[in-house]
Amino acid sequence: MNSNRALVLTEYGGAHALKLAAVAAPVPGPGQVVVRVHAAGLNALDWKLREGYVRQAFPLQLPAVLGIELAGVVAAVGADVTRLRVGDRVMGPLGGLGAYAELVAVKEANLALVPPSMSMTAAASLPLAAVAAWSSLHLAGPVHGGQRILIHGAAGGLGGFAVQYARQAGAVIYATARSSHMDYVRSLGADHVIAYDRQRFEDEVRDIDMVLDYAGGDVVARSWAVLAGHGAIVSAATPDIVASTPAGRRGLWFQNTPDTARLQAVADDVVCGRLQSKVAAVVRFDDLPGAIERQRTGSTLGKTVATLVR
Repeated sequence: MNSNRALVLTEYGGAHALKLAAVAAPVPGPGQVVVRVHAAGLNALDWKLREGYVRQAFPLQLPAVLGIELAGVVAAVGADVTRLRVGDRVMGPLGGLGAYAELVAVKEANLALVPPSMSMTAAASLPLAAVAAWSSLHLAGPVHGGQRILIHGAAGGLGGFAVQYARQAGAVIYATARSSHMDYVRSLGADHVIAYDRQRFEDEVRDIDMVLDYAGGDVVARSWAVLAGHGAIVSAATPDIVASTPAGRRGLWFQNTPDTARLQAVADDVVCGRLQSKVAAVVRFDDLPGAIERQRTGSTLGKTVATLVR
């Protein structure tokens, strides 16, 4: 297990700041396993970290290996590991950075088993988006039938799961997406889809009980006008939302935490067809810097996953 190639952030900046380099192979500590990574999910946090936009919320000591979710095979186990064995197919969030490497040490508690019929690329698309969508949807309180929910970034990995969970709860779902993605978002269960490249959502909705922000940019500032007085905005994309929330309003910043039981349930739901999980693109390890840049400049439909198997 000596060879360990990784994607390393050497400085803050553009695509040039990311380099494929050899790093030390990890040794599992107590309660940890070493995973030989087969696939890793891309996230908007990758380019935001690269650019230095969120360095106050997520301070880094450079050089740093990026990547926050993975799927692979257990290659070694540390002391006090009781549930997993060498050879187990696993998936999970790291609870930190480092997933873009061939070998990664991960807490056993963060990992769920990949169902036998699920591919590694499909598994790598689930740990962050599916669990974060559920948790952020419920952060402001219980979701109930008839609740009016506006979801920004509904065609992405997080947004796609949030639409489905809100539909299961019986909410009335308003969603923003690129016009070319509207049919996909409707297929997930959205009642009203607003094409943000052709319409302003402020002109289409009002009296919203909850806004879920998975898009970032100026949507939080613009969403206060459509929010009911008792409502809340939950953002997974705007770290300064709490500081910028107007007096008397409710703005919540969501940060995901590992939930292995929820992840295992999500995987079972995907296998059984109760949830849709869309992998929009699979890229090679060598193309990771370019794929992260495309995440920054484009609108993503579903998840992009990198395969790390040589």
